[in-house]
Parts: sequence; structure tokens; C-alpha cells
Amino acid sequence: MEDTWILWLLFQTSLLCCTTNQARLMPTFNSSQMFEGDSMSLRCEEDDSSGGWTVRRKTRIQQSQCGHGWGISAGSSCKIGFVFPWDSGVYWCESREGQTSNSINLTVSGGPVILQSPVLPVMEGDDVSLSCRTKTAASNLPAAFYKDGSLLSAQPTGHMTIQHVSSSDEGLYKCDIRGRGESPPSWISVTGRPTTVPTSTTTPTPTTTPIST
Repeated sequence: MEDTWILWLLFQTSLLCCTTNQARLMPTFNSSQMFEGDSMSLRCEEDDSSGGWTVRRKTRIQQSQCGHGWGISAGSSCKIGFVFPWDSGVYWCESREGQTSNSINLTVSGGPVILQSPVLPVMEGDDVSLSCRTKTAASNLPAAFYKDGSLLSAQPTGHMTIQHVSSSDEGLYKCDIRGRGESPPSWISVTGRPTTVPTSTTTPTPTTTPIST
């Protein structure tokens, strides 16, 4: 059931059209999962302030912009002081003309355990830290981490690091703390590093003037 929810989020993300790099959605939090009752803020970093960029979202209930039944809007920023499971969904920035920014998938859990994993795509070659947290106890309890349904690692402190990630590390992750519960799944995306094309410098061929005798 939870895997179906993540697939729904990924499908909704793929439906966003007219994506541009003129604006970028920047969350003030660094995990794609939150506990019910947490707070969060989002803002649109825009190159053109006249574009009228606003934070929008799509949940299982509706698609609307911040301030229309949810969140407190302040220009191109949005804040939710107390999140609920129905705040789970896809969030992005959108201009007046319908252009869209990057998007993030957010899961708000009413359960006892969450997986703290990057909310933004990870750059290929970087290290990724995962933490298995409970709402009521210390966050260093032993935990098992899973990728695509298979056991990845069991860690005594509830933390693990994936070093030098590649495209093969992209997938569906979750964690489990024995006696406490299991987290919802989260999708970790890996993007390639931008390639830099070296600028070629052409050395002009020296011209020689023949000497007349």
C-alpha cells in the first residue's frame, strides 16, 4: 500500500509540465519524511521576481496553491506550522504563465518511525546519510535499512551512509526499528554531475611579412 503511494507521487511528479530553471523550490527541511505535528517552510528562489512564483502542491485531496485552504503564504514563500498526513504530496513552484520549478515529494507520517533521507536529488559521487528516527525516543536505536524490499544493512545506532552514490543506488528505501515500527518508504533520486566543457583557446598563427630585397 505504501509502495503504491510512492509510485503515485512519482507519477504526479512526471505530470508537471513546462519545467524551467528560472525558479527553484527550496525547502528549509532536509528530509523527505516528517512526523505529524512538525512544521515546515518552502520558498521559491527565482531569477525573475516579476514572474509571480507561488508554492503549489498536489495531494490525494486536491491541487492548489499555498494559502488556499492550507499553509500561510508570504509572496513566494509558504509555511505550514503543523503538518498532518494529508499534507503528504508533491510540492513545486509555479509562475503566472504556468511554468514549473523542480518538485519534491513529502510524506507526513502519523506512525512511530520515519526515515530521514534527502528531500532533494543527490548528486552522483556524493555521500548520502540515512537515519531511522522514532518520535518519542532517542534517534540512535538499532535499525535495519531496506532498499527495494531487500535488507541493505543493519546498524547499531540507526544511522548509515551510502558512499559515492551512483545511479544504481536510486530506489525505494525504508527502515525498521525492532519493537518500535517501520517507516514509510521514500524514493531517493540520483542525478549525474554536470559536465563541464573546456573552453578551447585558439592560438593565432603568427603572420610573417616577406622581406623584399
